[in-house]
Amino acid sequence: ECWWDHWIMDVILCNGLGIYCGMKTLGWLSLKTYKWQGLWNIHTYKGKMKRIAFQFTPYSWVKFEWKPASSLRRWLAVCGIIFIFLLAELNTFYLKFVLWMPPEHYLVLLRLVFYVNVGGVAMREIYDFMDDPKFHKKLGQQAWLVAAITATEFLIVIKYDPYTLTLSLPFYITQCWILGIMLVLAWTVWRFFIHDITLRYKEIRRQKQEYKFGKDKYLSNGDGQSVLVNEYLKNKLREKKL
Repeated sequence: ECWWDHWIMDVILCNGLGIYCGMKTLGWLSLKTYKWQGLWNIHTYKGKMKRIAFQFTPYSWVKFEWKPASSLRRWLAVCGIIFIFLLAELNTFYLKFVLWMPPEHYLVLLRLVFYVNVGGVAMREIYDFMDDPKFHKKLGQQAWLVAAITATEFLIVIKYDPYTLTLSLPFYITQCWILGIMLVLAWTVWRFFIHDITLRYKEIRRQKQEYKFGKDKYLSNGDGQSVLVNEYLKNKLREKKL
């Protein structure tokens, strides 16, 4: 396959356009008004059949807001999700190659169907664990199950064909991976360490300036001496009480 097939067909058209259309569709469905009523309250057969068909639609639409850049914990969790997802995708091709399974084999399709069903539940469990850690103190069973299955598949690939995994990558691909990892690490350090330290320093500096401005204001009014004495006495009383 050519490079343009990967970037144009796979990334931009298939994945990018599919993700965009899916997000717009979910946004439209979440804003749509639903009227829930019992089957026996509908008088026409056409209405009953329509109600039965709509029975298989979701009960409610939850708007997922991952906010990966809001905290270091959420950022690492999202990176872990991406890593597991990419590893599961790679296992699809590695297992077919190692176990000599043609693409049209029924086990390949069954595996993908299994991952779609179990992966959806696992993603919801991970989101609940990230969004409300006080209520969900432990990660869900399905999330642990998906991670264990993905790791087991990768161990099978290592056991039966370690030679394929140890083959050296082309130099330009290695450069791209190193550059991408360095950019991600640099952004992580800047966003969650340097940026936070800078904000804290600015906040402390602002508080000091406000305190200095208030002190100068008291002194310029002529009653600053009494105010400072009162504050000093109050602090001494607090120290004695403690």
